[in-house]
Amino acid sequence: MNVPHTEPVAATAQITVKTPERMRELGRGLAGLLGPGDLVLLSGELGAGKTTLTRGLGEGLDVRGAVTSPTFVIARVHPPLGDGPALVHVDAYRLNGGLDEMEDLDLDVSLPESVVVVEWGDGKVEELSEDRLHVVIERAVGAPGGEDDADDVREVTLTGVGARWAGVDLTAPGGLG
Repeated sequence: MNVPHTEPVAATAQITVKTPERMRELGRGLAGLLGPGDLVLLSGELGAGKTTLTRGLGEGLDVRGAVTSPTFVIARVHPPLGDGPALVHVDAYRLNGGLDEMEDLDLDVSLPESVVVVEWGDGKVEELSEDRLHVVIERAVGAPGGEDDADDVREVTLTGVGARWAGVDLTAPGGLG
């Protein structure tokens, strides 16, 4: 995990997720903890479940549009269907220039009124906010591999950085802990 030691870790949890549907449920549960101004950084290998988790976040936040990987468009904005925040979904995989390259996306403008989720964002967008949630998704050791395996177990580590996450219970969002 790429959370610098100099930053105040306020909350942490590790959750075992056994199916893609459970990953979506985790996203829906996490959505209940998020609000305008929250920055979420997602890390994990290709196919780990980052977009599946974000799909659940979108469902939980009740936003418009299907949440799909924004790899080729870099960023997608999903407006709220109700009074909640918009979801800004960014895929920084193809961006190498860090925050300088991200400035064209105006994430700093979107952040105060939106939940901004950045896949592959570690080391690129931390400067946007002192308070953020790092989500690291890894295949469990000894778990079966393969994209078609519905029982492909993931270990999800949630780390809240900054004062905003102090006292937040990350152990069981949506009852998945």
